[in-house]
Amino acid sequence: MDTENKTNEGTMTTDTATTAAEPTVAATGANAATAADPKAAFNRTPRDSRDFKKNARRPARRESRVKPEFDQKIIGIRRVARVVTGGRRFSFSVALVAGNRKGMVGVGLGKAGDTSLAIEKAFSDARKNMVTAHLTPEMSIPHEVTAKFSSSRITLMPARDRGVIAGSSVRIVLELAGIKDVGGKVRSGSKNKLNIARATLEALSQLSKPRERKAKPAEAAK
Repeated sequence: MDTENKTNEGTMTTDTATTAAEPTVAATGANAATAADPKAAFNRTPRDSRDFKKNARRPARRESRVKPEFDQKIIGIRRVARVVTGGRRFSFSVALVAGNRKGMVGVGLGKAGDTSLAIEKAFSDARKNMVTAHLTPEMSIPHEVTAKFSSSRITLMPARDRGVIAGSSVRIVLELAGIKDVGGKVRSGSKNKLNIARATLEALSQLSKPRERKAKPAEAAK
């Protein structure tokens, strides 16, 4: 009896060892095949590239926006109140400058209960009050000019090869008009940006057409 039990236990142990060794043998066989043919690892069929992009996150396509004809920049926005029966009614007042950077520029003022609507009204007002400046071929002013609006006085001077030398809303108006190599000086103590911008607009409207350069006698003979 003891001999039979020992024999059965030995048989079960051998079967278990054989079962556990089977995967190892299979793996060893695959490694042996690769070892026998080293190029087998390189001859495997590559994974389809579409599998990699299957779950890849694709960025959403953005529609190309049409560039607007006029650029705009806000120079002032404030909240105003109107006293009515029962309290005060608030609204927003927006002042902005609009220009095409090719000599046309305008200043507009808009008021509404919402800021976005006030900006639209100001832009519409600026387009109605556009001024076309007479500029030189180099996009500069032909001569010095001084203008006044309300209590604001402004002087514009040509500044060759020096860029735009100005501050406050004068610089905004000149940049949106596309003017280069010009200097602007506020001659008054007024700090009102809207009046300064309108004085600059008045100065641009006073510019005369640049005179054509007369040809020298030697050039005319040629």
